[in-house]
Amino acid sequence: MKAVWMISASLLSAAIAHPASAQDAPTPVSSDNGAQRVQGGEPALSDGEIIVTATRRSERLRDVPLSITAFSQAKLSSEGIVGYEGLARETPGVVVNKPTANFNNFTARGIATNGYGANLQSTVAIYIDELPISRTGNTTLLDPNLYDVERVEFLRGPQGTLFGSGSLAGALRILTKSPDLDGFDSSALVDIGLTGSDSVRQRYNAMVNVPLIDGALGLRAVGFYRNEEGYVDNVETGIHNANTLKNYGGRLILLAKPTERLSLRLLASYEKSLPKDSALINPTLGRFARRSARPDIFSGEQQNYNATLEYQFDGALLTSSSTYSHFKQEFSADISAAVGRAIPYALNAEGPEKSFVQETRLASDPGGRFDWVVGVFYFYRSTQLENRLLSTAQFLADRGITGGQGPDGDLIGTQVLRLKTHELAGFGELTYHFSDRFWATGGIRYGRTDSQLRNFGGFNTDYITRGLTGGTGALAIADVAPNVQPKVVGKRPSFKGSLSYRLSDDVTTYALVSTGYRAPVQNASAGRVSLIDPTDIVIPNGAGSDKLINYEAGLKGSFFGGAVTGNFALYWIDWKDIQVQANRVSDSAQFATNIGSARSRGLEFEVTARPVPGLSFGVNGSVGGTKITRLTPSEAAISGAVPGARLSAPNFQSSFFAQADFDLSERLSGYVNMTLQHVGSFPNMFQNVPGRPGTVAPTYGYTDDYENINLRLGLRSGNLSAAFYVENLLNDDSTTYLHPEGYLDARYGTLRPRTFGIRLGYNL
Repeated sequence: MKAVWMISASLLSAAIAHPASAQDAPTPVSSDNGAQRVQGGEPALSDGEIIVTATRRSERLRDVPLSITAFSQAKLSSEGIVGYEGLARETPGVVVNKPTANFNNFTARGIATNGYGANLQSTVAIYIDELPISRTGNTTLLDPNLYDVERVEFLRGPQGTLFGSGSLAGALRILTKSPDLDGFDSSALVDIGLTGSDSVRQRYNAMVNVPLIDGALGLRAVGFYRNEEGYVDNVETGIHNANTLKNYGGRLILLAKPTERLSLRLLASYEKSLPKDSALINPTLGRFARRSARPDIFSGEQQNYNATLEYQFDGALLTSSSTYSHFKQEFSADISAAVGRAIPYALNAEGPEKSFVQETRLASDPGGRFDWVVGVFYFYRSTQLENRLLSTAQFLADRGITGGQGPDGDLIGTQVLRLKTHELAGFGELTYHFSDRFWATGGIRYGRTDSQLRNFGGFNTDYITRGLTGGTGALAIADVAPNVQPKVVGKRPSFKGSLSYRLSDDVTTYALVSTGYRAPVQNASAGRVSLIDPTDIVIPNGAGSDKLINYEAGLKGSFFGGAVTGNFALYWIDWKDIQVQANRVSDSAQFATNIGSARSRGLEFEVTARPVPGLSFGVNGSVGGTKITRLTPSEAAISGAVPGARLSAPNFQSSFFAQADFDLSERLSGYVNMTLQHVGSFPNMFQNVPGRPGTVAPTYGYTDDYENINLRLGLRSGNLSAAFYVENLLNDDSTTYLHPEGYLDARYGTLRPRTFGIRLGYNL
């Protein structure tokens, strides 16, 4: 039972688009929101006209000394990208570990020890506007709806100076669209698909924009609903297409601009995601089959409320953004594989999470010798989780075991935890233009983070012993004593420095050095001594911050009169004091700690060519690798790592697209589009069992190399559009994710099977 409580505490403590950088160029407009000062536009000949706000100021993409992939709403809609998977497959150097709905963990540039990250802060920060929604790797994370967004930006490499401790390897920014104050607008997109022979996928989206007072007050409303029948059969519950997903919600944005200098933006959004079962499979049971005594569910419900006030001073823009978020998650899983599936055993955990974010910043207007931004960031999050361990009433009755708690008498253990986290930081960046062609940028952020875990107690029983040995009678109940762990505090600066040189009006190069870190991690079992070997290590309070330094050189721009555009980045990353989950050798007690060092190096590229009008093609991808470079024998023993081992990211991945546009008449045009993605295989975890030196973990393995081909035929006439598509043309069922822990029977994630469909769009 101790091992399962450690599993529970670890779990709960703490199609495809070519990028807009290749084809879509938003057009700059006057700012109604400092976080997003662009409007989506038509395809352009040069990526130099794309405006991004990765530096908290509106800048052309090619002038920003970072490796960035940007997606416009036009491409998200036309290519059917509705979540993280599509973004990751079209972003060089990035994979998303998504075994099932609402279970997402990004890896950028190979900075990950496994795709799960149990009890560890994610290495990629995810923002919706100003709200960081990233969590620890083993909690549910909503895959937010991407309809009617202004833009999506994926920033690769550490972004600690502007986006804080969670952006060790990158930051994903989802920027919602503000109301248009000058005109009525509306749009809708319907996507109906068929997976296999009987799995129907339905997606409905709509937007209405109403100027309430011309030029001064406007309202934008967005609604969406998804009902996607599953494609995995649960052979134990007997449910066909068990992993059905329902997702719905919307947002309201009110924008007031009483003067040319002052604006106020109010946002309220709601989204609920309800999968009926997990998409993880067990290949020994069949091609798309799983088994669990009850459905494995990872659901999420999120409410966000934001107020953003902007005031345009002479020479600088002041932005104050306040966000309150309420998130409710449910993590429900059959974990009987932890005891060889010999007895019914399940974990159900749920609880509310409340977050508040305040960021105030002042950014200079562009055009001077100096460009600068300074700001203050405050973040608070309170997460309360109730863990419930369950048997079944039928099994207890059949075995003659009594004493189960709860309304059904099947509750055999509980624990209630609360984690409070704070972050306070000041940041600033300064750019000095030596000339129109040469400039330097420096940035710094100094932050303080703290977290404290409180255990409200609960109870434990000897259910496993009785169940496995055939014991009967009343369960022995032992109370779990409440306790408050010591507060874990981290203080650390992040730095960034770069030099940029414009080779021509269309081509810019840069050299960059940047640093990042993650906040410390607290151990629920801190101070515990091994009862088997008291001389073994005492469980530490937690893991300290890991540290990362990124060296990067890049080139971006357009060539041959705009016929070819390209973005290239070479990087070398040193990652030290890596945060990992480890096990004590004597008793396998799990805890977070720091180990050794790793090195990541590689090349990222994005190239698009338009040799003749109406024809475009391109390729993007990354080549490189990450491996352990320093590891002591004791660190190897507790973590399962080995010197020189690869980390959990592909050495090569790439995406190719080709598109031909044509006119059928004066009012009717069309296009044919094909995309091909290749992702190389990679290990899912460290090689050995943590705490058992030299023993290869039974859950250790590699994902598959795989290719994914999507085809689209689109037609446009005025405000209407239609696109016929096939996703996963080859019906590839390769393993894209392999769960690193053994408490689940179904541990393999795959591509969605071949899907045919049609998208119908309307845009006023």
